[in-house]
Amino acid sequence: MQDPVYDKDAAAGGRDLGDLPEWDLSDLYEAADAPELKRDLDWLEQACADFARDYEGKLADLSAHQMLEAVTRYEKIDVVSGRIMSFAGLRYYQQTTDAERAKFLSDCQDRLTTYTTPLVFWSLEFNRLSDERVEQLLSESAELDRYRPVIERMRAMRPYQLSDELEKFLHDQSVVGASAWNKLFDETIAGLTFEVDGETLGIEATLNLLTEQDRAKREAGFRALSEVFGANVRTFARVHNTLTKEKEIEDRWRGMPTPQTGRHLANHVEPEVVEALRDAVVAAYPRLSHRYYALKAKWLGLERLQVWDRNAPLPMESDRIVGWDEARATVSDAYADFDPRMADLARPFFDKGWIDAGVKPGKAPGAFAHPTVTEVHPYVMLNYLGKPRDVMTLAHELGHGVHQVLAADQGELLSSTPLTLAETASVFGEMLTFRKLLREAPSDAERKVLLAGKVEDMINTVVRQIAFYDFECKLHEARRGGELTPDDINALWMSVQAESLGPVFDFAEGYETFWAYIPHFVHSPFYVYAYAFGDGLVNALYAVYEESGESFNDKYFAMLKAGGSKHHKDLLAPFGLDASDPAFWNKGLAMIEGLIDELERMEG
Repeated sequence: MQDPVYDKDAAAGGRDLGDLPEWDLSDLYEAADAPELKRDLDWLEQACADFARDYEGKLADLSAHQMLEAVTRYEKIDVVSGRIMSFAGLRYYQQTTDAERAKFLSDCQDRLTTYTTPLVFWSLEFNRLSDERVEQLLSESAELDRYRPVIERMRAMRPYQLSDELEKFLHDQSVVGASAWNKLFDETIAGLTFEVDGETLGIEATLNLLTEQDRAKREAGFRALSEVFGANVRTFARVHNTLTKEKEIEDRWRGMPTPQTGRHLANHVEPEVVEALRDAVVAAYPRLSHRYYALKAKWLGLERLQVWDRNAPLPMESDRIVGWDEARATVSDAYADFDPRMADLARPFFDKGWIDAGVKPGKAPGAFAHPTVTEVHPYVMLNYLGKPRDVMTLAHELGHGVHQVLAADQGELLSSTPLTLAETASVFGEMLTFRKLLREAPSDAERKVLLAGKVEDMINTVVRQIAFYDFECKLHEARRGGELTPDDINALWMSVQAESLGPVFDFAEGYETFWAYIPHFVHSPFYVYAYAFGDGLVNALYAVYEESGESFNDKYFAMLKAGGSKHHKDLLAPFGLDASDPAFWNKGLAMIEGLIDELERMEG
């Protein structure tokens, strides 16, 4: 099953938003006790046993035709297990504090882990085939050769495989390992309450206060967050200590050279490409975030900025709430202006219960697009509260959804886009929406607000996420030296914050625990660089679009339809782009610099 694509900082605030859509999960299953679900669980148990009986110990002797049959049977198992876990997961995300939903998800995970244990042999045994034998099989069947990208990604793990027995043990144990700690984190975060001015709020509404016009409200939100994070910091430190140690143990047994290696392999991206991105962004901190926040301090009439000013609206910004219908129209029109096909692909998300938009007690925070399985369709989760940034979040998540719909034709094994390219359509969708709003801005003041908002989003996507990546690198490195106290983790967090945000910031006491609520560190170690990768890539792509006009569109759709069937070099080549070229990243960063230049000119 593909994981949901989690998104960062998706919080806002408001009321009277219109008729917010909720998920209709019946395209997966009608209910937790649906007979179709029991049928699929029974089928899966038998199919996994049959697959192991038919193929374990026999892969070396299969013909190309027989190997193709094995791959397609494996893919069918992937679809059915993905369908079950998507349903269980999405129900849980809607109400993580509901004990029945949590139990249902755990029970499904347990059963699927047990059923699929016999399949562990598949990748291990396949990877014992010689390169010559694999090439021979692929050359004898064009249909099998279509799966080459999946096979190459699987074989990239060859140097890091353990024995069959150890791999089965790790597979079996996973339900009480990382996934159990993930669940503890999710339930803890969803259950937190924050007291602000006599009102009890959940985490989304409290984070939203950091974007309020009133500085006192922003500070009150910050104080409440820091108090509750501080009170729970031992739990969060335990989660991080355990997960980083578990990863270190497994990496050591596998012989992985760095904690990041597994993520790079999963992303099908070379370590030097990620390092070139990281180094380019860190070198640009003074030209991007440091320069922008100095401007922002001037706009806010402040000598120094506090951390609760980072996402403050500008003084001239209206506090108008954007209703759901207006948000839908804005994003749909921006998509249609680019290409009517894009708006057509987005329409069923609104009309068919593929979006769950409202903020509700116990609902998972943030936003994501979950591809479910290629036989069904994606689902988008938002916590929509009507701020302009929420409109951008909608544009972003719909971009993921459209990408996932287009890639579905590749089939289950080839549709999943590596994280480095998974952000392409989402960030592009945001850019289309931003450019439309900018074109139609009725005044210089509104144009300035839009430009500043976009720069902030880009800084949050590029600078903040690379700072997150550096924090994770430091965290995993430090954990190798022993248990980390909450103070140890706090110090690592603060070491990257001042560097990335710049000299205009002061850091109030309590900010040192704000690592605690970031889900990526728990769910997907080192995921965060994918945001910066995606933003830089899209900035470069958008520059090509502006230069080439309509000839761009078909190439763009072809890239999205490719899903995970091609390497990033092959996907970018038609646009004349190459992410392994260090100068590539400076193109994307130059676009952000250009927007800051424009803001500075407006000051003059």
